Amino acid sequence: MDLTEKEILEKLDSGEIRIFEIEKYTDTANHATDIRRKYIENKTGVDLNHISKYSIDMTDTSKKNIENPIGTVQVPVGVAGPLLIHTEDEEIETYIPLATTEGALLASINRGCSAIRRSGGCNVAILANQMTRAPVLKTKSVTDAKKLKDWIKEHFDEIKEKAESTTSHGKLLKIDPIAIVGRFVYPRFVYETGDSMGMNMVTIATEESLKYIEKENDISILALSGNFCIDKKPSALNLIEGRGKSVVAEVVVPKEVVEKTLKTTTDAIVEVNYAKNLLGSAIAGSYGYNAHYANIVAALFIATGQDPAHVVEGSIGITSAENNDGDLYFSITLPDLPVATVGGGTRLETATEALNLLDAKGSDKVERYASIVGGSVLAGELSLIGALAAGHLARAHKKLGR
Repeated sequence: MDLTEKEILEKLDSGEIRIFEIEKYTDTANHATDIRRKYIENKTGVDLNHISKYSIDMTDTSKKNIENPIGTVQVPVGVAGPLLIHTEDEEIETYIPLATTEGALLASINRGCSAIRRSGGCNVAILANQMTRAPVLKTKSVTDAKKLKDWIKEHFDEIKEKAESTTSHGKLLKIDPIAIVGRFVYPRFVYETGDSMGMNMVTIATEESLKYIEKENDISILALSGNFCIDKKPSALNLIEGRGKSVVAEVVVPKEVVEKTLKTTTDAIVEVNYAKNLLGSAIAGSYGYNAHYANIVAALFIATGQDPAHVVEGSIGITSAENNDGDLYFSITLPDLPVATVGGGTRLETATEALNLLDAKGSDKVERYASIVGGSVLAGELSLIGALAAGHLARAHKKLGR
């Protein structure tokens, strides 16, 4: 039943219609979004003029990506590059769309891209593609907990069949590790999820397999996620085992490029990396043995429709720097990078354009996208460590991003 805008606003005020029901009474989701925003403006007295301006279609967005929409938030998008990457399957040369409000970040990444190009490009490898879900199961005793762990291992094939019955794309690779704390059991289900980031996929698959496990064992399923996954939190487990795409990237920067482009020396970069990223992170108890992975990951994630909460996982990893006969060997390791080129926020119009700019939209593109993230992080990390070694960090922020 369609109502006029005035009628809907009146019924919202009287309580006859609830704010999340507006779509039922309008012709389009876009119209419902506008009415909801006007209602909030009326209630709060706040003008949402800029939030009201958007070009995406709320029809699918309000069904799949957000509830109670009132508009969008704009984040400036810049471009860095071109970035030259060599992978096992292809050579990639691309400009990188980055959404951020941090002045100097794009300039720094752009300088890193320049250093990489002048070094003949960087090498990137995808080590693993796996998404995890780890429920918590309660047994009656530690003896039963051990028996359940053994049973899961012995019946992996049956569990795998149940899990994969829910998806045509996901594959259960293993259930490992299986942790026990007292009488609680935490089996870590590890899946290959193709071009999808896969959290919804593996959640549904794991739930189905748990029905079988519960039927065959005297246990209680306390929670589908027991924080052993481990999702959207920093984790030593993910640093070691990996999650999402595990990516490594390297470049050998000639001595003259270090000096002319980065304005410093190989030895200075090596020493800063050792003292800052390795020793400094160790004494802080950090899982991020790096300078600023999260900066680059966040800017790419926001531009391309990834889940920004996974930036915390993309922030962990290790940067290494070595003197290679005067040249600089520089590498980054991203063990935990949950990314996708289909589904989720990648379907949004702006994200589609950014992914198309990278030629990384749709099926069979996720490894290309992950490789670009790895190369971009390498560029940003190289430039920042170079700036620190040269004493240029404060100068850059004074000039470009106070």
